[in-house]
Amino acid sequence: MFEFKILKRSKKSRARLGVIKTPHGEIETPAFVPVATRATVRTLESDEVADAGSQVLICNTYHLHIAPGEKIVKRAGGLHEFMCWKKPLMTDSGGFQVFSLGFGTDHGVGKILKKEPARSIAEGAQPVNIKITDNGVSFRSPIDGTPLFLGPKESIRIQEALGADIIFALDECPSPLADRIYMERSLERTHRWATECLKAQKTKQALYGIVQGGGFKDLRLESARIIGALPFQGFGIGGEFGYDKKSLKKVLSEVHDALPEEKPRHVLGVGHPEDFPYIASAGGDTFDCIAPTHYARRGIIFTSEGRLDIRNRRYLKEMKPLDKKCVCDVCATYTRAYICHLMRAKELTGMKLGSLHNLHFFNAQAALLRKRIKNDDL
Repeated sequence: MFEFKILKRSKKSRARLGVIKTPHGEIETPAFVPVATRATVRTLESDEVADAGSQVLICNTYHLHIAPGEKIVKRAGGLHEFMCWKKPLMTDSGGFQVFSLGFGTDHGVGKILKKEPARSIAEGAQPVNIKITDNGVSFRSPIDGTPLFLGPKESIRIQEALGADIIFALDECPSPLADRIYMERSLERTHRWATECLKAQKTKQALYGIVQGGGFKDLRLESARIIGALPFQGFGIGGEFGYDKKSLKKVLSEVHDALPEEKPRHVLGVGHPEDFPYIASAGGDTFDCIAPTHYARRGIIFTSEGRLDIRNRRYLKEMKPLDKKCVCDVCATYTRAYICHLMRAKELTGMKLGSLHNLHFFNAQAALLRKRIKNDDL
């Protein structure tokens, strides 16, 4: 059972309120999707993640294939049983690792740059540590060096064994340094893999196709038209999204206009709180990001007054909550001074408390986003 229903369309933008129905419950959209890479949101228990307002999580196919392996997860009853998560789950396809372990590692770049890049990756170029072909991608296990291969059929097979409610077609997430010729070939590959994923699927899991095309508007629109015409139940928007917030909104708006309106759209790997209005007003329904826990483990706390680095010794004197406007259990119980002490002492409890607060904050911001759309304020 999978269904997406649009409840309200904004009169001011492309934003919409909706609900995604899955076998493990409903997702009110727009929704923030925390990342549970290895079947865990780092430092937190599944019940804590749910209590922080999380509606759905996304797990990583590549990493779970390496360890513990999809066979073990399936034997445990699937991801939901394995990680004791009762709500909806997504799994990515492994496509992002094609970039992150490939050209991303080679050039020390992420998929979002601060300025227009010097496009230096030409047709035929290969990353140092992986090999990309029309059939799939060859990796080596970071654990023991065992050769690994991930193609469309393999990605679908792994995701079916993992058992998430929503799965993604394998794509090549290209580097923002890729030139136009490379991007054209990469896009042909992604489109071919999309068709192969549809043919390979044997389960009733909702399968999303992924739109790529990088920073080239015509390629983005071409990809949206091709992927949008295929019988996917939803769509992911991947790759680079420009170099500032206005570019993000413009790229997403153009893509969403070219996709079937009645199907949900997921924006892959973007989702700081300041991004939420841009994503939603461009037509995004769900979006994932590692930021809440990634930043918390490094001492960065998101608050209603901006970010703060709780490791700064001046917070040792502040006997008040992380955010006076926050209603999470962390803010109701602990002081900045205590969490500052824990982080400066490199105690894991400090990372956990920061992660729990940040996750609650992100979900609260998503709830506020839905309220703004309901009130015709976005």
